[in-house]
Amino acid sequence: MSSPEAVVRDLLDSLATGEIEPALDLLDEEVVWKNTYLPTMRGPQVAKALRQMLERGVGFEVSWHHVAATETGESSGVVLTDRTDALSYGKWSCAFWVRGTFEVRDGKVVLWDDAFSWAGFLGSSLMGAVRMIMPR
Repeated sequence: MSSPEAVVRDLLDSLATGEIEPALDLLDEEVVWKNTYLPTMRGPQVAKALRQMLERGVGFEVSWHHVAATETGESSGVVLTDRTDALSYGKWSCAFWVRGTFEVRDGKVVLWDDAFSWAGFLGSSLMGAVRMIMPR
């Protein structure tokens, strides 16, 4: 089995390449996904949201800055990430800092908790809109 850090990296890297099924295979059936001030999603809601994101053409990229992991057993532990996530849709894009906490149990993510600055996200989104309409 993979280390908790490898599970988290594989999850986000799979989403970044648009490979939804390998990503979903790394999530526990009852996974909990939290995002700053957004409703918490659980289990099948997470798979549905990720599938819809990719089906609608929303792009995702991840730039890794720091990763720290503590293993609590074989293929279980906690992984902390410091990264920049980028979202895109057509000509619009935004990039923003994210602090993630992942709990991995038996090689599956059981908790995915992302925290980010709404001001940073909204500022980057606005700049993405400006870049979309400004001639180059």
